[in-house]
Amino acid sequence: MKHHKPQKRHIALQPLSREHHHGLLLCWKIKMGFKKNISSERIWKYANWFYETHLIPHFEIEEKHVFPILDNTNNLVNEAIEQHRELQMLFTESTKVTNTLSAIEVLLEKHIRFEERVLFPEIQNMASETQMLDIEKIHQSESFQDNLTDAFWK
Repeated sequence: MKHHKPQKRHIALQPLSREHHHGLLLCWKIKMGFKKNISSERIWKYANWFYETHLIPHFEIEEKHVFPILDNTNNLVNEAIEQHRELQMLFTESTKVTNTLSAIEVLLEKHIRFEERVLFPEIQNMASETQMLDIEKIHQSESFQDNLTDAFWK
């Protein structure tokens, strides 16, 4: 496995990176649910809560305030937005099946790694200090409140 050294993240993007960490934990929780043979209904209940509570607002902030730094013709931005749409389609599929959870787990991890290793470094390189300050004003770090109603992964 290729080891990536941690990126030095601009303070304005650190709250988004912390949210990415929680997204990776969602992927881990889905994997643990499968490993423990937890019913997909239970995993879906948590995944839906995470999507509505954390991912929707996260995607909105990125698309409205962070991605425009590179502009909407940028290939990296287009790839990230396309992944957002794919994830939205998976989370909102009417048939809540195990295969869809598996697809979410794979795509979400791939997406977060892409944003952290490729897109965010590019944004940091291109953004002015003013643009970064604007992001910082718009998006502050909030302490993550998990939903432990059914901690199936433990």
